[in-house]
Amino acid sequence: MPDAALRLKSLAEQLLGAPLPVRIRAWDGSEAGPPGAPTLVVRNRRALRRLMWKPGELGLARAWVAGDLDVEGDLYAALDELAEFIWERDADAKSLRESLRDPEFRVAARTLIGLAAPFLPPAPPPEEMRRRRTLHLHTKGSDRQAISHHYDVGNDFYELVLGPSMVYSCAYWESPDGTLEDAQRDKLELISRKLALKPGMRLLDVGCGWGSMAIHAAREHGVTVVGVTLSQEQAAYARKRIAEEGLTDRVEIRVQDYRDVRDGPYDAISSIGMAEHVGAERYLEYAQDLHALLKPGGRLLNHQIARRPQADESAYEVDDFIDAYVFPGGELAPVGSTVGQLERAGFEVRDVEAIREHYALTLRRWVANLEANWKEGQRLTSPGRARIWRLYMAASALAFERNSIGVNQVLAVKTPDTGTSGMPLRARAWR
Repeated sequence: MPDAALRLKSLAEQLLGAPLPVRIRAWDGSEAGPPGAPTLVVRNRRALRRLMWKPGELGLARAWVAGDLDVEGDLYAALDELAEFIWERDADAKSLRESLRDPEFRVAARTLIGLAAPFLPPAPPPEEMRRRRTLHLHTKGSDRQAISHHYDVGNDFYELVLGPSMVYSCAYWESPDGTLEDAQRDKLELISRKLALKPGMRLLDVGCGWGSMAIHAAREHGVTVVGVTLSQEQAAYARKRIAEEGLTDRVEIRVQDYRDVRDGPYDAISSIGMAEHVGAERYLEYAQDLHALLKPGGRLLNHQIARRPQADESAYEVDDFIDAYVFPGGELAPVGSTVGQLERAGFEVRDVEAIREHYALTLRRWVANLEANWKEGQRLTSPGRARIWRLYMAASALAFERNSIGVNQVLAVKTPDTGTSGMPLRARAWR
């Protein structure tokens, strides 16, 4: 009688010390676990071998990306139920690997080996970024490599996920029932108002993506824009859009590192969803470079994801799944650290707006777009990469909803020595 699912359930509960909150279906057709719960599908024994060789999150990620593991039912519900067992116990899973002298562990390991045989390490999925630890040095070359890994996967795929706005950052929602396109337009307009954009001004858009902010600023506010990105595919797409809008005389898109921009000063700078790629060791340099590129009195709008602070900040580690498959080299910092670094660089921080719930709404819309076009999404990129995006966006939506991570718009001014900031007396006058 097939019993792999029951053995897996018992093994998981033995190792984790708690009842498994999801149902399991194994490769032999057997099922075990609470009826009606989301079902974790273990398609083959290779999934177990991945966990044996890489216990914890990276092994699970490899199994998911390769299609060895899947979820039937509500993905959000499954992730919500499994969060404690996957992310919050990841350190425990790593310590299990190092506890071979523990008799209970040895028994569990023998059981897992028996289920997983033959005991050979499967190759990582081709979508995994190799040698990624060097990316955390954040040299210009490593940053180009990381950005290409994330963004140069096909503009058609991003169109499917992001929708017509082609904005890859948190939208700004008037209501949860609104459209994604309206919410993204409102976000771009909010940023424009915070920067007080006016005809004749010169805007630098750092990490300009597919050109949406540059186009909005030029078309709606009459400014001249320079957008910089490290992605060749983004730049080509943005230039095409700009030509179609008839804005080539006002918008220039460059494939250029922000550290190589030398044609300041600019009246304003927008950095939307880019600073997460900078890294802790380079953040002050980033802030100083942008400060130098602004004219006195110029404004910076820094839109950036943040994590919760830790008691021991030196213990912070980048998430294995995100680092290997989504944002190689990406790092998150608490918003207080970001504000402090901007101030150290010479900025006067004038406003911080936390919009965490807005990102959860945005991500759920992106997931819905992908799920509604699942076969096309796989065709446009690869089945593995489509699975990466579905998992990453759904898990991120839950992380924003749980306040594990947030996102903030920080408005800062290069206030001159006179102390005249140019800011209105009521800081939220742009509303």
